Amino acid sequence: MSTRQVAGVVEAVGHTVAARGMCCVFGDPGLGKSVAVEQAVRLLPGRVPVWRAVAGVAPGLPQLRSVLCEALGLPLGALSHWAGPAGQALAGALAEPGVLVVDDAQRLTPSLLDYLRQLWDAPGCAAALVLCGAGSERAVARASALRSRVLTWHQVGRLEPSQLQQTLSLFHPVWAQADPEDMARVDEQMAHGNFRTWAKITSHVYAACERDPARQVERELIEEACARLGPYP
Repeated sequence: MSTRQVAGVVEAVGHTVAARGMCCVFGDPGLGKSVAVEQAVRLLPGRVPVWRAVAGVAPGLPQLRSVLCEALGLPLGALSHWAGPAGQALAGALAEPGVLVVDDAQRLTPSLLDYLRQLWDAPGCAAALVLCGAGSERAVARASALRSRVLTWHQVGRLEPSQLQQTLSLFHPVWAQADPEDMARVDEQMAHGNFRTWAKITSHVYAACERDPARQVERELIEEACARLGPYP
């Protein structure tokens, strides 16, 4: 998948990883930030380890340590409950060049973000950090010590009408033969450039084509798919 939005994230993440720095990828909900970051790390050289973590809802420090230990392949048992050994083990793992992606980073409080900052300030840290999520830039802004260390800020925007068919055809081939005018109408009236909404519409369109392979992706089918999401104008 390669679009202008994804290409921007690929560039931002690639630059950050090369510099072993920190990156914040943000934007409104449902714009495909996580998908773009996943594509970006897939394009990194194969020798670069990638560790993925998702911040839980209202996590405390023990929960964050557990998530980080699991992402880095460290034993969860005693480490997640003992701050000293956990910190040492995490610092040791992060001494290896690689990239840690923390999704839904907007859920992290300033104190938890500062814990990440302390890990990255540890002598010998050689890893890059990518924080991703809707509102993650506001969360990071409240953690001044971490904010000052962010090398790259990248905002993901909405899908552009002129790129709808190209983008969605890359996301799923079911859109390759659709009429661009039909897609533009749906975007204007329902999706509003939101990648997540288009993903839901795609799911219903694909299911309909699976049930009846002879059906074409025409206006009637697309509108039926939209109607399953809620009232469609």
